[in-house]
Amino acid sequence: MKLLITRTMPADVVARARTRFEVTHRDLPTPMGADDLRAALRDYDAVLPTLGDLFKADVFADVPKPRAKILANFGVGYNHIDVTAARAAGLSVTNTPGAVTDATADIALMLILMTARRAGEGERLLRSGHWTGWHPTQMLGMHVSGRTVGIIGMGRIGKAIAQRCHFGFGMKVIYHNRSAVDAGLPATQLPLDQALQADIVVIAVPGGPATHHLISTAQLAQMRPEAFLINIARGDVVDEAALVSALQSRQIAGAGLDVYEFEPRVSPALMAMENVTLLPHLGTAALNVRQDMGMMAVANLFAHLDGQPLPNLVV
Repeated sequence: MKLLITRTMPADVVARARTRFEVTHRDLPTPMGADDLRAALRDYDAVLPTLGDLFKADVFADVPKPRAKILANFGVGYNHIDVTAARAAGLSVTNTPGAVTDATADIALMLILMTARRAGEGERLLRSGHWTGWHPTQMLGMHVSGRTVGIIGMGRIGKAIAQRCHFGFGMKVIYHNRSAVDAGLPATQLPLDQALQADIVVIAVPGGPATHHLISTAQLAQMRPEAFLINIARGDVVDEAALVSALQSRQIAGAGLDVYEFEPRVSPALMAMENVTLLPHLGTAALNVRQDMGMMAVANLFAHLDGQPLPNLVV
């Protein structure tokens, strides 16, 4: 069977896939264009896509009888795939949960510390040659130990962030989740408006229509002026224009972002602000993590090939 791997992947992942598929490896860092997306459905039995490969409804509409029967997504997030349209066209969609949990939670803590303690700003000051030496009131930030963190979305990643904040920094954990869930540690589940009252608010919900602009003007207005917003979920969960406005007006103290609403384009206004930490979507950027993700995607493909239940079928 023919498999298309849509993006540059770790060599071990490609080699594993080649043990059972005739593989075409699109060894490029960029997402597929419109013609390539349609050709993927038309010319291959299986596709291993990833973030930015926009398998939306119009793509499936243009290929009403696709040859492909599975999209084995590389990544836990799959809002770039119209799952309803895929199913209607006869395709299964899988993802790679679990493999990304710890690495993404680590990035959340990195952003919390960098933003609250002004680390990015400090490095820029030093590299520019404008640092004049230590003094008692230089670059005072927020000491995060003992603060309150509000986690929006208490799934695998949200729980991993909560563990790091509570056990590592003695932080009080409050959280909002659509359904009742046990955080697995001392924590309080609250409505969204109350969870937004934390010193540090971390967005950890899945992407998709249900969470599009979950954090917008009204929600940012509910945050405290000394609070920080951290987003390691999906860019469009946060209304970027509303965030820029809240930061420029000092409605909130700062933000730490690993994802962006119009990624890879980043708002020039965000890049101009010193109170914002910006990372280039580094959430899972460690070789062993990306290898684990790829092997999980390949395991889904092998199960499909063998007619077995798919380990990570998207529900």
